[in-house]
Amino acid sequence: MFFNLSKILGFFALPSNIFISIGLVGLVLLFTRFRRLASWLVVTSLVLIAVAGLSPLGNVLILPLEQRFPPWDPTRGPPDGIVVIGGAITTDVSAARGVVALNEAAERITATVELARRYPNARIIFSGGNNSLFSDGPSEAAIAVREFEALGIPHDRITAEEQSRNTIENAVFSRLIAQPKPGQRWLLVTSAYHMPRAIAAFRAAGFSIEAYPVDWRTRGPIDAVQPFGALSLGLSRTDTAVREWIGLIAYRLAGTTTELLPGPR
Repeated sequence: MFFNLSKILGFFALPSNIFISIGLVGLVLLFTRFRRLASWLVVTSLVLIAVAGLSPLGNVLILPLEQRFPPWDPTRGPPDGIVVIGGAITTDVSAARGVVALNEAAERITATVELARRYPNARIIFSGGNNSLFSDGPSEAAIAVREFEALGIPHDRITAEEQSRNTIENAVFSRLIAQPKPGQRWLLVTSAYHMPRAIAAFRAAGFSIEAYPVDWRTRGPIDAVQPFGALSLGLSRTDTAVREWIGLIAYRLAGTTTELLPGPR
């Protein structure tokens, strides 16, 4: 119940959904005596959509997240294990088509395969259940394990964590599986913009882990002044950034993490 409520609230917290909802309310009110308010709402909706979709707003919001953790430094030695957070596989399409349908975050998979080959003694934990609001299909972890095997990673190196449905649960369940020992080094593979929230969750769970960010969405600070050439691209970037900031704030206010915006230690 709580999970479904959080997902529903998250859906309506996305800027693009809010902006279009404002416009739709305005259209409905056009047929009532509140026509002046209706006109204001429609215009406001169009302006907000244009700003979020065409201006660099999405990049401005996502850059502080992506820049928070630098690329991992391999000179300190090999890792003992690798934890990969789900989000790279579209589970319902994969199940329907009988293939592994990777999405924009596919680098979480490809980078892990590269790491697994470079460090053949490292354990791999893929953490991801089924977080779909409308589907009870297979877990992402189960699909990911099959893909890792198809790409040449031995089955006995991989553990599927299939229960988690959010980042906090990713951290808690992964730690239970990993049982990290003092002195061991574990890497955390996830999208660069998601890394601050993920690191906050893992630290709160008592799992000392090193950031291995992938899937950067920007080139760097230069994109803070770069407008988008397509409305859909800007809206998607803004939605992604705002959802991540809301997640960071919500976790901190709920007391499930102890840092609002963690950085490297």
